[in-house]
Amino acid sequence: MSAFVGKYADELIKTAKYIATPGKGILAADESTGTIGKRLASINVENIESNRQALRELLFTVPNALSYLSGVIFFEETLYQKTSDGKPFVHVLLENSVIPGIKVDKGTVDIAGTNSETTTQGFDSLGARCQQYYKAGARFAKWRAVLKIGPTEPSELAIQQNAQGLARYAIICQENGLVPIVEPEVLTDGNHDIKKCAAVTEKVLAAVYKALNDHHVLLEGTLLKPNMVTPGSDSPKVSPEVIAEYTVAALRHTVPPAVPGIVFLSGGQSEEEATLNLNAMNKLDVLKPWTLSFSFGRALQQSTIKKWAGKKENVAAAQKAFLVRCRANSEATLGKYTGGSADAAASESLYVKGYRY
Repeated sequence: MSAFVGKYADELIKTAKYIATPGKGILAADESTGTIGKRLASINVENIESNRQALRELLFTVPNALSYLSGVIFFEETLYQKTSDGKPFVHVLLENSVIPGIKVDKGTVDIAGTNSETTTQGFDSLGARCQQYYKAGARFAKWRAVLKIGPTEPSELAIQQNAQGLARYAIICQENGLVPIVEPEVLTDGNHDIKKCAAVTEKVLAAVYKALNDHHVLLEGTLLKPNMVTPGSDSPKVSPEVIAEYTVAALRHTVPPAVPGIVFLSGGQSEEEATLNLNAMNKLDVLKPWTLSFSFGRALQQSTIKKWAGKKENVAAAQKAFLVRCRANSEATLGKYTGGSADAAASESLYVKGYRY
């Protein structure tokens, strides 16, 4: 049987294609209440709703920044929030031709019988939630699956559990009008080399696309959010050109050309590293049938949050920092980033061992 063709098929294809517009990418502002609490704690700001709203309003109202974005992923709370003068965030985005998206997973749980490998939960009432989110203006969704590299990891069980979960999530989204972002993240934790990461990434992606096919997912109406292929966090670093070569090769071996766009996660790289690596991929002179872009959370926000520090008088400086990162990553999607937009904060490592939302 071929791919699913439901009442939303044309809309899904159009939405996915728009999000994958060269020169644009996604801001992941979908941190759960707990995760955004960690961000706020780093600048000594209390984790209350008004502070979460203030940070997100700061990001969504930067003059000219939205022109570099095609989508923003919200957390459920944010989907229903408004600016301080009463305009829903959804409207702020739509007026600037940015598509609102929504995180729909409920985090990871351990798979019994494995060495702390995980699968992602959130299937309860997923269809009904997708319908509500669609009504609220969301047009794409995100679901993060996490795999780790170890002596015997990822196990075949973990790969299959996560591939099947991503496929099941994807088809439920499509049946309810949301473009699924498929996110199988291979964590950087460990002392493995880049070749090991490439082999695991390919194995995982091959399993994911087999599962998506088995579930009749319409690939033209999806996006992929993978890790970049890098050495482990405890291994010597390599150049952006080497990362680009290994990453694009892994994708060329596994991702069908029907997929319109690949939007990378930053995976704890510094803001500047993530941008330079993305730029190197887009400069690579090989056939790439999909747009290569970004869906960054920390790598778009870190220096902005530091400059803001929860103070009204710092909003303009913080917004300027955000605009710089958005422009840099937009240039990187075109292979035109020349570097040098980074201050100290943008070069700071954002790596967190065993990162969990």
